[in-house]
Amino acid sequence: MPTLVCFHAHPDDEAIATGGVMAKAAAEGHRVVLITATRGERGEVAAGVLRPGEQLWERRVEELAEGAKILGVARQEFLGYLDSGMMGTADNDVPGCFWQADVEEAAAKLAVILREEAADVLTVYDDHGNYGHPDHIQVHRVGVRAAELAGTGRVFEATVNRDAIRAQIAEAIASGEVPSEQADELLDRGLTEMGSPAELINTEVDVRPWIQLKRDALFVHASQVSEESWFAQMPEDAFLRGFGQEWFILRDAPTSWSGTDLLDGLV
Repeated sequence: MPTLVCFHAHPDDEAIATGGVMAKAAAEGHRVVLITATRGERGEVAAGVLRPGEQLWERRVEELAEGAKILGVARQEFLGYLDSGMMGTADNDVPGCFWQADVEEAAAKLAVILREEAADVLTVYDDHGNYGHPDHIQVHRVGVRAAELAGTGRVFEATVNRDAIRAQIAEAIASGEVPSEQADELLDRGLTEMGSPAELINTEVDVRPWIQLKRDALFVHASQVSEESWFAQMPEDAFLRGFGQEWFILRDAPTSWSGTDLLDGLV
């Protein structure tokens, strides 16, 4: 059976961006491997969430392991870099952070795993990391190069359908489903500028049958997804509409490609 390898920047990214395709692949009997570049040391965390003496990265490693089990991951690894923080912060310059990693060196590390797994498919992010986070951009650079080194033939860039998100937000605001203060938060967070325009996206996977697994895997990341977060406050039907599809750009795809399954045609 084919092997799907998903490469992400921080714990919780996997649930948001590819949780559905991972759960789908595992349910269909495929091998799913999760590689995370960092342990999410720079994530924000509310006061009182961590146990006495616990470091954030320790909690996030624990959360990732639990989420990976929910999604059916057979192997989970870290590349061993430090979280680089948000773009433009001093954390970007810390030695050992992923943003400062030599692309060839990091790609070689990832390529070792791709070869060990005889990976058929690799997911990365689009070239701007969906929203400009340095570690997400680096996932794109390192992942694309690692696939070249390992000879992994099918590379998908996980992205967000910007046009669909805009339409969903407008609909939710117009219907009153999203309170005005939450609507402002969504707009302030730049969600309508995330991802890629629909015209660049050539693969859309319907993950609605696995939406509960995706939701469960996301909420185990309690250090990052609090009960007050807009994720947690979304009604289940709104979560289904917003996250029931996962979008990708298949690199070097034929112009006729319009995919609905990352593992389509692989045996």
